[in-house]
Amino acid sequence: MAKERIMEQENATDLGKKTSIRYTIFIYFTVSALVAILLIGIVLYVQMSRQLTAAVQDENQAVLGQINRSVDSYLRTIMKLSDSLYYGIIKNTDLNVESVNSQMTLLYDNNKDNIANIALLSKEGVLLEAVPAARLKTGLDVTKEVWFSNTLERTDNLHFTTPHVQYIFDNNENQYRWVITLTRAVEITHGTTTNQGILLIDIHYSSLRQILENITLGNQGYLYMISGTGELIYHPKMQLIETGQMDENIEVATGYRDGSYQEEYGKEKREVSVKSVGYTGWKLLSVTPEKGLPLNNLKMRLFAVFVVAAFLLALVLINTVISSRITIPIQELEKSVNAIEAGDLDTNVYKGGPYEICHLSRSIEDMARRIKTLMEDIVAEQESKRKSEFDTLQSQINPHFLYNTLDIIVWMIENEQKQEAVKVVTALARFFRISLSKGKSVITVRDELEHVRNYLMIQQMRFKSKFIYTIDADAQVMDLACLKLMLQPLVENAIYHGMEFMDGDGEICVQVYQKGEELWFEIRDNGLGMTKQQVETLLGEQTHVSSRRGSGIGVKNVNERIRLYFGEMYGLSIQSEPDEGTTILIRLPAQLYTEMVKREQR
Repeated sequence: MAKERIMEQENATDLGKKTSIRYTIFIYFTVSALVAILLIGIVLYVQMSRQLTAAVQDENQAVLGQINRSVDSYLRTIMKLSDSLYYGIIKNTDLNVESVNSQMTLLYDNNKDNIANIALLSKEGVLLEAVPAARLKTGLDVTKEVWFSNTLERTDNLHFTTPHVQYIFDNNENQYRWVITLTRAVEITHGTTTNQGILLIDIHYSSLRQILENITLGNQGYLYMISGTGELIYHPKMQLIETGQMDENIEVATGYRDGSYQEEYGKEKREVSVKSVGYTGWKLLSVTPEKGLPLNNLKMRLFAVFVVAAFLLALVLINTVISSRITIPIQELEKSVNAIEAGDLDTNVYKGGPYEICHLSRSIEDMARRIKTLMEDIVAEQESKRKSEFDTLQSQINPHFLYNTLDIIVWMIENEQKQEAVKVVTALARFFRISLSKGKSVITVRDELEHVRNYLMIQQMRFKSKFIYTIDADAQVMDLACLKLMLQPLVENAIYHGMEFMDGDGEICVQVYQKGEELWFEIRDNGLGMTKQQVETLLGEQTHVSSRRGSGIGVKNVNERIRLYFGEMYGLSIQSEPDEGTTILIRLPAQLYTEMVKREQR
């Protein structure tokens, strides 16, 4: 577990290192702004929802008030008709003397758009007058009807039934009529006798429905009406409710008083407003589903999405500008630091942005200047050390060769071989002239080959033609640069160690050629050769010990001088097998001597 925790921390650290400061600032600003917008949006949404709910409730109450007034006005028209029939006709007429039919017919004709039937019944249920109906349904006993007994029991009230198909009278028209029946108790005069009776008015239900069905409440709202006992008077989907395909929350609505309510019915939240219709006991109810509110409809949601998208776009643009103003100076400074890290200590360090960035820029510039000074000092010190080592290596020339050559010259003079002595002295003079080379470390390939040719000539005379030699070089390499005294130690090593047991059969071959951008020297001999261990010892890391014979510069000396001067990728490689001879390869860069001299003079 501890290991996994450490790996998670390391991964988090690596991720943090890879994340740019601009991206970090952008993310932090965006997240903070989004949280703020989200909180503000929630608060605004809740507040707007409350205000919108209150507005919907107020609007619904206003609509209900207006509808209530229309229904009340309509019912009052019917009630006035009832009053006119009772007080203007029935109460002042002795039915034994005259009929009220003509007067009822007149009032009917004036209100027949709203009235289906007008009838006067005795308390025994006998039809006294009826317009336009002629008689009661055959076999119908109206005294057993609920409305009949309720009217006689509460004589001071007007009674309204719920909508129903007219079933009391026989009509000439063969059709069903939906009516609402208004009944009231009246006094009927027969001579000197006064009895109770019932005035009945059938109101066209379509007239009342027409007032209610033209009302719209928002996107999905609707209006319905119930009686005081919970019976449905009007509903826009009356037929679906009667056939059981739809239901309404009537049982709960019956207990509502005038006002506004929030209810949940059928897994749907909705706003309900209630208004009582005067003295009838009826209730008008408006229903607005929550999804029908403006905040919840599709257009409002699209608008909200558009607003949120606009806010997000503005937020991204603002955060981009802010993060850019903060991070661009840092990024520019980072470019300068990268340039310094790449080795360009003379680069112009960016100095812009806030004070802290400017101060950091100046500090980095001062640091780069000091680093450059220290590096120049180190380079100068290393160059001095390299030159000292190079000069030390180059000065390790054993005078043994000079002593032996002078002995040969003395021996030749004593034996009166003057011409041979002159050749040896001339070759020796040329040898040392090139060795000195005015103190230069680099000479042309031409001079280096001339130097080794003089050396081989002297050694051939000294060893009495014990070996032969050849020097082969391409013409295009003659003006290229190489180190002074580079070939002579290698040829000397071939003579003293390779030709030791040769008797006139020794061969030494020096070849120079160019491959691409590289200059190659090849020194081959057919001498005794070396084992792999001897080769490794010859180029090994241990301190060089001069051979018991030879100049003492040695193979390792040449290899070290080449690497000091040209670099670690250049130097010697040796291929040798016992009794098969030895081949030494020298690898140098192919550079013109004149260009190298100019570079050294700088």
